[in-house]
Amino acid sequence: MALVELLGATVTGKDGDVNVADVAAENDVVGLYFSAHWCPPCRGFTPVLSEYHAKLRAAGKKFQVVFISSDREEGAAKDYYSSMPWLMVPFSDRARKETLGSKYGVSGIPTLVLVNAKTSELITKEGRKVVSEDPEGNFCKP
Repeated sequence: MALVELLGATVTGKDGDVNVADVAAENDVVGLYFSAHWCPPCRGFTPVLSEYHAKLRAAGKKFQVVFISSDREEGAAKDYYSSMPWLMVPFSDRARKETLGSKYGVSGIPTLVLVNAKTSELITKEGRKVVSEDPEGNFCKP
């Protein structure tokens, strides 16, 4: 399964590990959210993305977000993640963070990359722009 190859077998959820195959099966789009607690623009965008995520899911859109921390310490990453309603690539998997950042050309944060949950094909690297310009989440199609 493509999303499992991209993210690994499990990601961290609020109540423990979450099977990535289930994330792929239950969603149409996954946002890869590169962010860090020490980044002021990130701290400004995270609440906006949280509201957007909640709005789309309440409207029945099959959209999930996975936080990929650019924090330097696990404690800071976990503290920041506690304010988020979605999933997280385990902080200990620094190699995956680097691989994903390179794959999508992430050169700054916050960056939101949108991928197809079934195929992991890139939808856009401009997820922040989508959040501001597509309030109804029309990008989120099966």
